[in-house]
Amino acid sequence: MLDILQKASKIKLIVFDVDGVLTDRKIYFANDGNEYKAFNAHDGLGLKLLLSTGVEVGVITARKSTIVEKRMREAGVIHLYQGYQDKRPALKLLLEKLQFTPEQTAYVGDDLIDLPLMRSVGLGIAVADADAFVCQHADWITKAAGGRGAAREVCELIMQAQGTLEAVQKRFL
Repeated sequence: MLDILQKASKIKLIVFDVDGVLTDRKIYFANDGNEYKAFNAHDGLGLKLLLSTGVEVGVITARKSTIVEKRMREAGVIHLYQGYQDKRPALKLLLEKLQFTPEQTAYVGDDLIDLPLMRSVGLGIAVADADAFVCQHADWITKAAGGRGAAREVCELIMQAQGTLEAVQKRFL
């Protein structure tokens, strides 16, 4: 765990996948063609709290969805890249925009499409219910499943490693 905390202490940008990480992988389609996803409120607050410490948060997803845009806006996430089946170009754009290195970046994923990013950053994280092959290549695996608090767990890991978690928590006392 010490190695993970050391890696997490250097993170300036954390990037999340959506389906299977910020949601439970379920996508609902209504007869009118609308798409629905469920997001975890604890994860949303975790993103806001992490952002308040100065760590940048990004999202890169293969699908395009207005509900993802709305939810990320509510959580304060401004770095949103949708429609990237190959997520590497989106990460490259984001790193150039923020002038961060891959070593200063963490990526949280759950499926094969996420592996190239997980393996190219300083801290590659898989959610507890990620594909087994993906878990074999992760630096760290959450205890919580995707869409069920995994993102909050990751945010708290980063804040703990950077010494900001206790101060963030004390704001609510």
